Amino acid sequence: MKVNLDNSYITDNSNECEKGCYFLLTNSNSKYENDAKSKGALVINEAKARELLKINENIKIIGITGTNGKTTTAAAIYSILLDLGKKVFLCGTRGAFCNDKKVAAKSLTTGFLLELLSYLQIATLNNCEYFVMEVSSHAIAQNRCGDMKFAAKIYTNLTQDHLDFHETFENYANCKASFFQDECLKIINQDAYKFSYNVKGAITYGIENPALYSVKAYTLIDGIEAVFAVKNELYEISSSLKGLFNIYNLLAAFACVNELVKPNKDDLTNAIANYAGVMGRMQSIPNKYNKEIIVDFAHTPDGIANVLEAMKHKELIVVLGAGGNRDKSKRTPMAKIASHYAKTLFLTSDNPRDEEPITILKDMIDGLSENELKNINIVIDRRLAIYKALLAQNKNECVMILGKGDEDYQEIKGVKYPFLDEKIALECLDEIHNYEEKIRLKGEYV
Repeated sequence: MKVNLDNSYITDNSNECEKGCYFLLTNSNSKYENDAKSKGALVINEAKARELLKINENIKIIGITGTNGKTTTAAAIYSILLDLGKKVFLCGTRGAFCNDKKVAAKSLTTGFLLELLSYLQIATLNNCEYFVMEVSSHAIAQNRCGDMKFAAKIYTNLTQDHLDFHETFENYANCKASFFQDECLKIINQDAYKFSYNVKGAITYGIENPALYSVKAYTLIDGIEAVFAVKNELYEISSSLKGLFNIYNLLAAFACVNELVKPNKDDLTNAIANYAGVMGRMQSIPNKYNKEIIVDFAHTPDGIANVLEAMKHKELIVVLGAGGNRDKSKRTPMAKIASHYAKTLFLTSDNPRDEEPITILKDMIDGLSENELKNINIVIDRRLAIYKALLAQNKNECVMILGKGDEDYQEIKGVKYPFLDEKIALECLDEIHNYEEKIRLKGEYV
């Protein structure tokens, strides 16, 4: 990418180099250094790039990592800080936002170093005090964050994911652990998978195990009502978010803001109550037919278990697929968990990428028992699967469409076709209603 300066620009791509430009040397592009030099570029390091971009080094950077919960926790911190009157930048899976305005579309969960520096430049120009970012395991392994000095780091949880990249769960865990070896404020989930971290600067949060930030009581009826505790001080928390997993997300955000800002108690609890969640994460889809539909990004065994457990008081019709060219070992567990919770399960295509959808679906049902297969319907076309799920929906049943969240495309053989689960669901509802209306009218005039 290119980042423009007054009389030149910085790039991390040697193909963009020309005489007089700057080439930012990183772990990822070092093999192209000579190519950049041959084109007349001046090779610079991160420190020089920060100087050229005039980045404010006093911005407090908050990094959130973990298998699940990064997006919701990051967005919660961003929302709470804004409500507290702070100027904030947010970047992650959903794109980049500065003081409540979107400044970049969705891309990687964590961009490469020059992209992150360009965001810090925007944050600087907009007088941001805080910079909240999701940090993926790929970014940690590839050192995309460079020499960023974090004011706080949050560990949400660790379950199976990305083994196509890390090969083993142990490698995945070690990668995450490497992020928590410095002495900055580290906010660690006591109830999650445990790895070794630097205890200096570390504090804990949790529900099941003793922690500095704990939960004394909670209910999950029509949202969240909870009592958070910090030492002997109690905070009454109300939220429209659903599910136990979202108590963890809110508790992590609460701990981070409380430690860094030390706000007024009522201001903090009100700011938490105002946070309504993010698109594609336990997102209820309003519709004129009063059908209960929820879209969620859950695409790991643990994530699927969390969202379905949160809605287990309902009769569930579930639509689920698995991504192509990704960790194959999680496919069967995903289907097994969904089958356990669903009254009816439609297994379908997600982002098949370079794989054949039928091959992915065969992997998903491989090893399932006859009993687990009883409620499963295989419908390769995702739109048709959503249509059939909504057609099968009765009163008081909930359709949950999982795996893609607010992604607005479906990737097939290198092409990204427009596809947003929310939009497709609403279109299908209209088609079902129009068909039923035609049948009704036909019956009246026979």
